[in-house]
This record gives sequence, C-alpha cells and structure tokens, in this order.
Amino acid sequence: MRTHARAVVVGGGAVGASIAYHMAKAGWTDTLLLERDELTAGSTWHAAGLLPYFNMSYATTWIHDYSIKFYKTLEEETGLNAGFSVVGNLRMAQSTARMDEYMTYATTAESVGVPFEWLTPAQMKDRWPLLRTEDLEGAIYHPTDGYINPADVTQAMAKGARQRGVEIMRRVQVDGFTRRGDEWIVHCRRMLDRGGNLIGGGETFDITCEHVITATGNHAQRTAAMIGAYIPAIPVEHQFIVTEKDPALVDYRRTHGEHPVLRDADAKWYVREERGGWILGPYERNAPACFKFGVPDSFRADLFPLDLGRIEQEYMSMIHRIPSTENCGLKDDFNGPICYTPDGNPLIGPAPGVENFWFAEGFSFGITAAGGAGHYLSQLITEGEAEIDMWSLDPRRFGGWVNREYAAKKNEEAYEHVYILHHPDEERPAARGLRTAPCHDRMAAAGAQFGQVNGWERPNYFAPAGFDDHAARSFRRGGWWQYVEAEAKAVRETAGLFDATAFAKHRITGPGATRFLDWLTCNKLPRIGRINLTYGLTDKGTIRTEFTIVREGEDQYYLVTAGAAQAYDHDYLVKEAARKRDEFGWIEVQDVTTQWGVFALAGPASRDILKEIISDATPENALTNKAFPWLSAKNIDLGMCPVKAIRVAYTGELGWELHHPIEMQNYLYDLLMQAGEKHGLKLCGARAQNWLRQEKSYRAFGSDLGRDATPLEAGLDRFVDMDKDFRGKQAMLDTGIRSKCITVLIDGPDDADPWGREALLHDGAVIGRLTSGGYSVAFGKSIGIGYVDPALAAVGTRLKARMFNKTWDAEVVEDSPYDPGNAAIRMNG
Repeated sequence: MRTHARAVVVGGGAVGASIAYHMAKAGWTDTLLLERDELTAGSTWHAAGLLPYFNMSYATTWIHDYSIKFYKTLEEETGLNAGFSVVGNLRMAQSTARMDEYMTYATTAESVGVPFEWLTPAQMKDRWPLLRTEDLEGAIYHPTDGYINPADVTQAMAKGARQRGVEIMRRVQVDGFTRRGDEWIVHCRRMLDRGGNLIGGGETFDITCEHVITATGNHAQRTAAMIGAYIPAIPVEHQFIVTEKDPALVDYRRTHGEHPVLRDADAKWYVREERGGWILGPYERNAPACFKFGVPDSFRADLFPLDLGRIEQEYMSMIHRIPSTENCGLKDDFNGPICYTPDGNPLIGPAPGVENFWFAEGFSFGITAAGGAGHYLSQLITEGEAEIDMWSLDPRRFGGWVNREYAAKKNEEAYEHVYILHHPDEERPAARGLRTAPCHDRMAAAGAQFGQVNGWERPNYFAPAGFDDHAARSFRRGGWWQYVEAEAKAVRETAGLFDATAFAKHRITGPGATRFLDWLTCNKLPRIGRINLTYGLTDKGTIRTEFTIVREGEDQYYLVTAGAAQAYDHDYLVKEAARKRDEFGWIEVQDVTTQWGVFALAGPASRDILKEIISDATPENALTNKAFPWLSAKNIDLGMCPVKAIRVAYTGELGWELHHPIEMQNYLYDLLMQAGEKHGLKLCGARAQNWLRQEKSYRAFGSDLGRDATPLEAGLDRFVDMDKDFRGKQAMLDTGIRSKCITVLIDGPDDADPWGREALLHDGAVIGRLTSGGYSVAFGKSIGIGYVDPALAAVGTRLKARMFNKTWDAEVVEDSPYDPGNAAIRMNG
C-alpha cells in the first residue's frame, strides 16, 4: 500500500489529470492522484468539450492558449487520440456593441498571439450556407480551436502522467487532511460498489506528502472545509440537448469539412455538430445553483431532470439562426452540475491559512482551462512562481466575508452572464449593497454610481438624479464619460473627495516587526512619522504586493494595500511573519480594514479646506510643508474626529488620505463637505482617480504591477534600495530587463479611450501591451501605461495602439507627464 508521495492530487477529472501530468513533467514524478470514483466521473463526463479562446482576462487567455496547443501534442506522446476536432469557432454578433466587445477582446488575443479572423455576414453565408446571416453585424473566427472529447483528453493526460511516473488510485475517497510538522497526512478510505452505488466501508489508510493539490470539482466546498476554509465554488445546472440528424447538415458534409462551432452570443448559446446532428448549449436566465451545502455521497455520474421550458427562447433562436434544425427531433439531453465562482474565473493557487495546500477548483470551462491550469499551477508549486501573473485567479481574491448565500447568487449570475456583454466597466447587479461604508447613503443621495471592490460599494462616478448607469455602459465613451471628465478637472483645478474606505489596512507590530518588514520589502523603511511606498517581492524577484507603509513607532507600522487584495495580502503577511519569527522575533499582524474609514482629499484647494476644520491652535501653520511635509503622517483632529492624516495623493495633486474611526465617518463627511463648499469641493469616483493617476505614471497593483514583472522592469527603481538585502533581490537582478513599463499618450478615436488591454505595435509587429488606459484632462487625449520591448521604451518613441481593429498613433512620454517636478504635490501654503 502506498504511504508516501511528494505531492498528492485529489480529483481525477480533466483538471486533476492535467495537474498530475504537469507535476511529473516538471520533475515531481513522485506524484499520486486519488479519484473517489472513476476518472472523468465528475463534470468532465457530461461536458460538451468546447475549447473557446474567447475570454476578457489576460491570464485566462494564456491558459486557454496553452491548453489548445498542448492537447494537439498528446497523441504523439501517449498514443491515445485525445479526440480534438479542430473545426474552428465562429462567434457571431447581432449588434455593433457586440462587435465592439469582440474587438476589445481581440487586441488581448493579439498580444498573446492567438490567431483570429474577421468575417462579414456575406462571408459567413458564403462559407457556411446553413446559417442565416442577414441580421448579423459580423463575427470573429478562431480557426485553430474547436471541440474535444473530454473523456479521451483526460485519459490521454492520465496516460502521459503514468508514463512519467505518476500513480493513479481510483475509488479512493479522501476524508480529511491533517498537518503534522512540514507534512500533510491525507486520510483515505476505499470505496465499495453496492448495486451501482459507491459506499464507504472499505479499508482506511493514510498517505503522507509534502503538497496537496485539490481538483475536486463539484465537491470543492467539502474539500475546503477539511482544512477549515471556505471557497465560493458552487455548481450551477447547465443543460444541453442533442438533435437527431439534420439532413441539410448531412448533405453539407458531402462536400465540406466538419462545421465549425457556432456561438451566437446575443442569443446566449453555442452549437456544434454531433454525428450528423447538433448540440445546443444555452446559457439561460434562472439556471439554479445546486449542491449549495455539498454533494450527496450517493451522487455519482448523475444528471438532473431537463427543464426545456427554461431554454425555450434559446432553442427557438437556434432554429432562427440554423433554419434546417426546425425539423430535427431531440435525440438526447443533459442537465448536469458545472462549478462556478462569483466572477466566473477558477480558483488556482494557494489555500489560505495553511502551507503547501493548493486549490484548482471552480472551473466553469474546465476542459478549455485544464491543460493550462495544470501547466501554470505546477510552475507555482515547483518553481515558486508561474511565468504569467496568476493574481486574477488566486483563491484568496475572495475574502472571508463570502458565504454560501453570496456565492450561490453570484455563481448563478456568472452563469447567466457568460454571453451578456462584458463591458470593461461592467458592474453586475447580484448580491450588491452587502459591504457599505457609513457614508454610502449620503453619497448615493449625491448621485454616486457604485461599483464594487472586494464586496465594498465604492463610487465609480457621480451623476444627476435619474441617470441610468447600466444604459450608460459602453466599450467606447459611455454616458458616464462627461461626469468623470468634470471630476478629473475639479481635482486638477479645485478639489475632489474620494471614498477610499475599501483600502486594505494592516498593523504590523512587535519586536521583530522592523527587521521583518525590512527583509520583506525592497525600499528603505520610513522614519517615525513618515511614509514610504514599497514592494514585497516574490522569490523570483517579481512584484507580489504594493505597500504604503506608515511608521508609527520604533516597531509599529500601519500598512495600506489594494482593496481587492485584502485576504490575499493578509494571508501573505501572516504566513511570512510566522516563517520569520524565530529569526526576527515576535511579529503581530492585525487586519484592521473594517476599523478605519478613508477619505482621499486632493486638489489645489485641499489645504484650505482642511484649515477650515482642523482643531489646532494655529491652523494656518499646521498644514504647511514645514509642519506637515509630503510623505509624512500625523494624528490630527478634524472637528471632533481624530484622524490619521497621510500626506499623499494618488492623483498627483496636493492632498491627504484621512484615515478615521469608521463609526465617525458620517460626521467627518458632513464636516468636509460643508467646509469644501466655498472652495469648489466636488465628490469624485474611482474612474476619475484612475485617469489622474496615469497622468502621474502611478502604476496600479493588479494591472500594471504583478508577479510577471520586477520593480526594475516596472520602472520603480527609485523605490528599490540596492544597499540592503531583501527578499527576491538577487532573483530580481538575475532576471534583468525583459520588458519595460512606459506611459504613452495616444491620438485615438474621438469617441473612445483605451481600457488597458490593447496591443502596442511598432512597424506592424506587436511589441507590447497596455495594462491601464483612460483619458488625460491635462493633455486632452487618451493615455495609457503598459509594457514594451526595452529597445522601444525611450521617450519620444512612436508606436501604434490597437483600438477597435484600427491602429492609432501613440508616443512614449516621460514618467509623470503631468507635473514631472511634483510642484503641485509639494505646494506650500
């Protein structure tokens, strides 16, 4: 009986088989895969096997691209045909907005190297005469993808894993995990078959290992609970039907190759050929979540009853698009569980709170993602980092406040939104209003149009009463644009007030705090009463986290990080502190996010506004550069509210972050608004802030900064202290400069700005991409931040930016093109 392995993979679907294969390929041949039933017995067996490239996420596009290329190599390696039908994928559009979506996606595809073609309705009709195309605007066509047999590709990966030394044990149920020292004990039992039902009762045994990786699909909640965690991976019912043979299709095949996969996104379905008939897979409204509290032990390769009434509209639209299907009978039907997450992206990466435990869960497009997920996750485990930034897929992007009710509502929404227009500024409506700062109602009354970050409601911008944010969304300059422009101008000319309560906040204290943070971050630590911007690096020398550090005492620090990264950063800080306590001394990590509200006040009039309300014997002097210099922090009183004031502004203007007891927020809000009225104070939102920070070349964590670039590649040399040792320093130096972060001004279209996903070209070749984009009120044109070949990063270099299938002139400008000398930030008074 096997009792030890270096790594144990739990789950024998496509994802688990891929992980086992890639772990062995990376050299970890002492890997064991456990499956409670038979390989492919979960959602893999009833998956339709489609391999769509289309995804608005840069990281997920890389994952899908790897899978599609990898699957084509399996037969040569293993001798097993993976059942890959490379028939192409035609994604049709009924509206100009849908074509805008495709063009927004396509520039990401171009930067990854994904091949695609644009087709007119006439071209579609000429190539595929069974289609009705007169009511279409056009289509994007991927010639290199198609569909695959899920069982065949899983078995091929499993064989490849075995050939590389992996052992696969079937009918083994994992009942728990115990951490002992530096190892995991996986508690197992044999499953017995009684009349077609798998039951316990077989022998129990333990397997000791260094790493556990779970790919348990619909069972993900049960898996996470075994280590005291919760992950929002809950299945949703997905139906698809198979028709009888279509005589018109049979006739078409006599002179043509296999029909491509079809997607009519506006009709919310996919269709592919299946033995002379068709498979229709709709993504309808009101598909219910299932197994909210776990999968019954008796559930094996089972299905739910079909609900044809729920998909009638999608069925009729298939007949409209492919008229020959009207007389095709139904041959078969499927309604099975497919796991989702609240944002539709899988959970790939470390489990929170424990060491060497990894999740690969929540795959709504598991066949498409399996190959790439196994590849990049194995890099994370065996090399410490993947070659792409996996932050957007990290399991810790969802905080501990997420529960089953929230996950069920959001997962149903994610399913429904598979084919709903994915505006870059989309804000989905389910489960909203859950996390609100005290000032929420006041800001709503003032016209706030809210987005959400980590569940927090946060104003995106402010608009007049009756304004419809949903109707204002667009891939171009939507109805919101004029209001954001006015907010950005107000910050440059008078003053703006932002709700920044969603920032993640931690206190690091204890006798080991200073040595710990000095090792963890690449910049000098600030003196007491001062602040520094700094970065925590990975062992590969890339950027793991951005910190604003306020030093409150000799061994007392207040850390501010991105709001979306609260749980991600908390887990990181706690784990690293625990590893270093023996070396540095006791280190206390406290998450104080919900204790402190934050207002960001910025603009030329911000000092005058604070003078009106600061409780100081000489308020005219309390806020001068001498008394309160840039990059310093002081405890002040604004009226009756004690405030931790930080002299910094993400907009590049004179300004302060005002951290205050959250229960006093409404009092402080009213005080600021009253004092600011005569100074032209304007409420502002996240979109204006995003534009303004790009004028200062301030990089944003999660888009411009991530685990695929070092601080030197990101142009953050001034925040790196080369005279000290810090985590990842040598790896950062050894990496060199593979690409360079730049700011560009773009002479773009009159009705659109970049979103931060556009390809950058030089002499017709892709040489980089934007990671942020927007509009500059200072220069009156589009602006963006991105990465390019270092040889093309010099100021004055002329590039092209791809927007809406056209290229537009772009010029590399100096860092901080607005106020490069920081005169506005340092403005005295």
